[in-house]
Amino acid sequence: MSTPVSAGSGAATNAPVVVLAGRVLLSILFIIAGFGKLTSIGATAGFFGSLGLPLPTVTAIVVGLVELLGGLAILVGFKTRIAAIVLAIFTVGATAVAHLDFSQAGNALMLQKNLGLIGGFLLLAVLGAGPLSIDGRLGD
Repeated sequence: MSTPVSAGSGAATNAPVVVLAGRVLLSILFIIAGFGKLTSIGATAGFFGSLGLPLPTVTAIVVGLVELLGGLAILVGFKTRIAAIVLAIFTVGATAVAHLDFSQAGNALMLQKNLGLIGGFLLLAVLGAGPLSIDGRLGD
């Protein structure tokens, strides 16, 4: 069941569209990243191996699927609360594995971006996908 979103005058009437826009914007990064990993398994596995991750090819496939399927679930609003929690936890793990070495250019920015993504996913986990979603159609 989605929690109604309301804030200030007029905001409640636009809330479904704003929540949909938020879902679309949160999902884009994960859909593109997951698709990229799944269509470049060798390169992704090589990178994961360089990070010391176990079974880099299996890890690449699992990570790609989590990103792609999780992103698609957020996009269409299907099992959104579960997908949001999974992607929030996933993003914490990805940040810990790949973005805490601040001697590497860009990692401070990646950390900040990921913290914002995690915040967005936590909001979706609490508030739900809104009425413009599969969850909304199913009454979840």
